[in-house]
Amino acid sequence: MSDLEPGTSRFISWTAEAMTAEQNRITNTLKIQRAKKDLTQEQLAHLVGVTRKTINTVEKGKYIPSTYLALKLSKVLEAPVEELFQLIVDDPT
Repeated sequence: MSDLEPGTSRFISWTAEAMTAEQNRITNTLKIQRAKKDLTQEQLAHLVGVTRKTINTVEKGKYIPSTYLALKLSKVLEAPVEELFQLIVDDPT
């Protein structure tokens, strides 16, 4: 799948539903890392410039953050992106 639909300039956004549940999953340790810094969802949201609901849906795995947001979370939580988010690829065989 391309980032752009053919013949348009409209970007396709990624959500948890865009990934095939049986083959790929993204998990995260955001809640754990946030707790290590003694931050509430509201405080973390303020530090990275999003709403508390956005932090909540990312923590629950219902929303996959943009690269920009993932990098901001990484910086604020002082943890590598790879520690915050992991791609789990199930072997289809």
